[in-house]
Amino acid sequence: MAGMVIVGAGECGARAALALREAGYDGPVTLLDAERHDPYERPPLSKDAILAETPVPKGIGGAERLEEAGITFRRSVRAHALDRGRSVVICDDGSELPYERLLLATGARPRPLPGAEGPRVATLRTLDDAARIRGELGPGKRLVVIGGGFIGLELAASARKLGAEVTVIEALPRLLSRAVPAEVAQVIQDRHTAEGARILTEARIAAIGADGVTLADGTEIPADLIVVGIGATPNVELAAEAGLEIENGIAVDATLATSDPGIFAAGDCCSFPLPLYDGRRVRLESWRGAQELGSLAARNLLGGGEPISIVPWFWSDQYDMTLQIAGLADGAVSHVRREGKDGAFVIFHLAADGRLLAASGIGRGNAVAKDIRLAEMMIAKRAKPDPEALADPGVNLKKLL
Repeated sequence: MAGMVIVGAGECGARAALALREAGYDGPVTLLDAERHDPYERPPLSKDAILAETPVPKGIGGAERLEEAGITFRRSVRAHALDRGRSVVICDDGSELPYERLLLATGARPRPLPGAEGPRVATLRTLDDAARIRGELGPGKRLVVIGGGFIGLELAASARKLGAEVTVIEALPRLLSRAVPAEVAQVIQDRHTAEGARILTEARIAAIGADGVTLADGTEIPADLIVVGIGATPNVELAAEAGLEIENGIAVDATLATSDPGIFAAGDCCSFPLPLYDGRRVRLESWRGAQELGSLAARNLLGGGEPISIVPWFWSDQYDMTLQIAGLADGAVSHVRREGKDGAFVIFHLAADGRLLAASGIGRGNAVAKDIRLAEMMIAKRAKPDPEALADPGVNLKKLL
């Protein structure tokens, strides 16, 4: 019996393997991954794993749990090719894995920066990356982060806690330009500056050398370590070489099926039509999205035919602040701001017809968690809440559901 094969043991792939068992599937399940570690979560890599003296992974499903579930876990083995005619995964060690259904959860990798090479240049995506970076941080160490996105800023915050000198270089006019409103980005920048980090926006890099970075205006920034964090590229090569359709990732339909009905894809590697946003094709790099899509993929590998119904959700921890985002703000024509306690606030993004498309909030700890959760529920219901009520802290958002 061929059974189910899953390529990629990250959040999505490991979750899918376990979900198959939870759904009652008792056939063979094989989980294949190129890394040498048990499945682990990636969000802590820029936070807790960096702060620990020796990075310790936060496991998803360790080898023992996978074995107890009857899942065959093959680590340090890379899927080399797909033979769709024979329904076989060909591995780099020469072995072949026949499949009844196949799930590609191949994830993404850091986007390269041309010219960013050398022993002092690193990226952060894996546990081994985190261990290498952690070894270069500490009091008096000089870290340059290229890219003012979530990963780079989380790493910058962790490095400052360890006493390193930190400079963040962002080419665009502000931090997190594609992710959050300007008001939220300014709070984050102000906090980093208050913590002693140097933030440079609209900064162009002329060269990266053995001693650091040189900007286009001639400014030289010495560095013991340079971490490039300018986004991620989906790992589509395996799918593309097998002739599957590619569109900003492995293209799947609303049930996560690829152009081959026997092959599904989920997580960071795929793009899919999101019904909640009128079928707009999106690719999400999201911890919770990977969990939800992994579970959905398992159900649909078993013939469920269930369409995607998620509301995108993202979060970032920096110092004692937490940023949360629900929904997608693209297409919003107006927004309203709701003040919270101790400087926390939430911005609601509204479409032309008044529909709530997204909400972005920031505050200490879980200050905005409740409002973002209620906003998520309103987004799922395609609600058109009264803007004045959204802005009024005295109005319980539950009433707007």
